[in-house]
Amino acid sequence: MNYKTYWRKTGLKGKWGNIFLERLSYHNPKTVLEVGVFCGVTARNICDFLHKKNLNNFNYIGIDLFGGTQKAEKDEIEPTFLKDQKFSNPLKNIYYNYILKENLNSIKSVKKLLKRYSNNIKLIAGDTNKVLKEINLQNIDFTFLDGGHSYQTVINDLSNLYENMKGKNKVVLCDDYGKASFIQEVKNAIDDFSNKNNIKVNIIENRFAELIF
Repeated sequence: MNYKTYWRKTGLKGKWGNIFLERLSYHNPKTVLEVGVFCGVTARNICDFLHKKNLNNFNYIGIDLFGGTQKAEKDEIEPTFLKDQKFSNPLKNIYYNYILKENLNSIKSVKKLLKRYSNNIKLIAGDTNKVLKEINLQNIDFTFLDGGHSYQTVINDLSNLYENMKGKNKVVLCDDYGKASFIQEVKNAIDDFSNKNNIKVNIIENRFAELIF
């Protein structure tokens, strides 16, 4: 199964989407949490994969600010695209910004992309520093962590997941750890968290950090 972009913006371009799906396939979860939905492309690929494996016996939960009035912490790193929605492809600029007039990071737009799986998904708009404390994480098998990129947010997200994902072999795949897509604060937070809790960091293709609780 190949990662599809659905003619939208995604952080997993080229080979990275397929590498992500390989990790998903390796662990074969039924309930997936994505922190940092962005424009919904990875969410759609996750749902496509889960449906192919499990038919309708799967669940997907996505958390993001979704371009709403809620603000992230002031030290957050916000992708430039979310500020102005400018595409390198001029046809996409015309299509999304002038014809559809659609904000791809809006919850409305992401819901439309995931409409086929509406009975299996839950999208939550909010800051993970609050949301992860309010939702039930016990049945989550696999988390893709690519939300807030400040040191404190990553530490908080990992701590909340660690404390509330019950059972064994719970997988958290973190983006932006290795040199292929590197954010220093993210790496520092993952290293400090894993050292404190004696958790091994498995580096995937010099980009992702995979933690198993």
